[in-house]
Amino acid sequence: MSGIDFTPFVISFKLATIVTLILFLICLPYGWYLSQTNSKLKPFLEALMAMPIVLPPSVLGFYILYALSYNSPIGEFLDKYFGIKLVFNFPGLVVASCLYSFPFMLQPIQNGFEGLKKSMLEASYIGGKSKFETILKVALPNMKPSLVSALVITFAHTVGEFGVVLMVGGSIPGKTKVASVAIYEMVEEMDYSSAHIYSAIMVAISFLVLLTVYFFNKKIKSRFV
Repeated sequence: MSGIDFTPFVISFKLATIVTLILFLICLPYGWYLSQTNSKLKPFLEALMAMPIVLPPSVLGFYILYALSYNSPIGEFLDKYFGIKLVFNFPGLVVASCLYSFPFMLQPIQNGFEGLKKSMLEASYIGGKSKFETILKVALPNMKPSLVSALVITFAHTVGEFGVVLMVGGSIPGKTKVASVAIYEMVEEMDYSSAHIYSAIMVAISFLVLLTVYFFNKKIKSRFV
């Protein structure tokens, strides 16, 4: 068995960290909006944002690849006016992973906001707090399990993604070759020993992620019993 290169895991963790932070900042205000709005467009917006859950990764990856490629209006515009290329590089992986992992961050946050008692929010407004202060000092501290679930599951989902990242980023060693793609290539090369090690690490990560979520949520719930 040849030496194991753990660079793909470094790239995976780097990608997952960046994507998780970006989506957290985006989904907090968006989740709040969806939880509070009575717009007739709400079901449409929710369905649109949830599509990455049901779409095959190859389909989503294909459309993201096309949208970011130099032949598309978006890709051509970014390349021509900003010199930004988002195909087969790490920034492209970040964009693609943000789109694919979006619902995994949004839905727990939205559910957390919707689970808050309206009387608690109204009391905050009556007490003179602004909407921003209410979200920061009242809503977020009372929905910690939802926040932890959103952060941890989004991180783990991004680490384990295969189809979308392969379509958009390819398999460039040291740049876009993430752990899931590395496992696929090891199996193709019949390097089962290395594939076992990589896969075992992924299994351990998945278990630790779920254990963290369940343990934290149980701990939070026990405080209110």
